[in-house]
Amino acid sequence: MARGPLYKVPFRRRREGLTNYYKRRKYLLSGKPRFVVRKTIKHVIVQVVKALPIGDHILISAHSNELRHYGWLGDTNNTPAAYLVGLLAGLKALKKGITEAIPDIGLHRPVPQSRVFAAIKGAIDSGLKVPCSPEVWPDDSRIRGEHIANYAKELKAKDETLFKMRFSKYLERGLDPQALPEHFEKVKHTILESFGIKSS
Repeated sequence: MARGPLYKVPFRRRREGLTNYYKRRKYLLSGKPRFVVRKTIKHVIVQVVKALPIGDHILISAHSNELRHYGWLGDTNNTPAAYLVGLLAGLKALKKGITEAIPDIGLHRPVPQSRVFAAIKGAIDSGLKVPCSPEVWPDDSRIRGEHIANYAKELKAKDETLFKMRFSKYLERGLDPQALPEHFEKVKHTILESFGIKSS
């Protein structure tokens, strides 16, 4: 008697590397909204998503392009930007009555101190409850962009022409990368104050 192949073809989204269905099932069984973090070459995107029978429903969304409205002049895909997007998403969620979500980093590798964990740290600092071990958070100096500022300072001292080339976009937007930590704090305060939170 003829038999078919003994292997099972994975779902299309699994074959395309878009969805881990094992993780997704665990997320759905929790019954809680997901704090979804995705990063591209140029941007960081954060959404709070609720699973419904007809498909995922996006409750709130924050995009790193939105940081421009709060005066952000840095890149939109680095660690400080990821933190600010997470903070913004957390504040939006709280304003809508969402107090808790479970982290969903998709198929991104869970590398400690990476941008996805910077975004989650931002949400936690906003007051949103997102279970995540502090061991994987970037430290405060990295979140503030001190590593970028230090690199810019060293590069400028060695080769100012190369400094201007590497940080041309920063300089075009009117930001000296050496002042990124101070700029980060200013934008963070602006975001908090826009939601009626007084920052020290």
